[in-house]
Amino acid sequence: MNIPIKIVFGIVLFMLTEVKARPVSYPGGWTLMLKNNNYKNSVHAHYSLSSYTSLGYRFEYLRENNYSLNAFQINRLLKRWNEPNSQANLYIKSAIGNANSYKKKNNNKSSFAGFFGFSADWENQRYFISYDNRYIEAGEIDSFYQQSFRFGIAPYIGDYGDLHTWLMIKLEHIPEAHQNLSLTPHIRLFKGFHLLEIGANLKSKIMLNYIFRY
Repeated sequence: MNIPIKIVFGIVLFMLTEVKARPVSYPGGWTLMLKNNNYKNSVHAHYSLSSYTSLGYRFEYLRENNYSLNAFQINRLLKRWNEPNSQANLYIKSAIGNANSYKKKNNNKSSFAGFFGFSADWENQRYFISYDNRYIEAGEIDSFYQQSFRFGIAPYIGDYGDLHTWLMIKLEHIPEAHQNLSLTPHIRLFKGFHLLEIGANLKSKIMLNYIFRY
């Protein structure tokens, strides 16, 4: 784990302009998100058709129930509030595809799958708050609801093009999971086209997220 973290961290430190971890980018923008946490590993790549809509592909491997999800995802910005010193956003996210179980008792079952959810965030230069939820349905393989809340504070306020740092904490809730609550302190760094998040929950499970936007 140490070598990949150092490589990605080095990339982050030397790239330019601003990136935000949002479901919709600027028109014509591509975004690649690689995420790993206590529950799953995921890859999400999307293209923004406009400042309100993005389309893309999502792959997830859900470790606890040992199955994967391949889906076509659409994100839609429902509302944006631009204030002189802050911004808030409300998004809807949905996907449709298939799930493949690797459990022996399921005999490598495949099933139609999809999810639907909302996310919202508010931030200024000092504070960040977000909420995210979704319900996933994968037939006989799995179905569950999840939600998460995140709070962050910037220890300093940087200028455009600087390395920006956030100290954050994330609370995840999945009622059906063996560990249905997970609290993860982490640090977010972004500069240029790159964003990196590194942390660990209270059970010492590593969270490592990397986002590239161009």
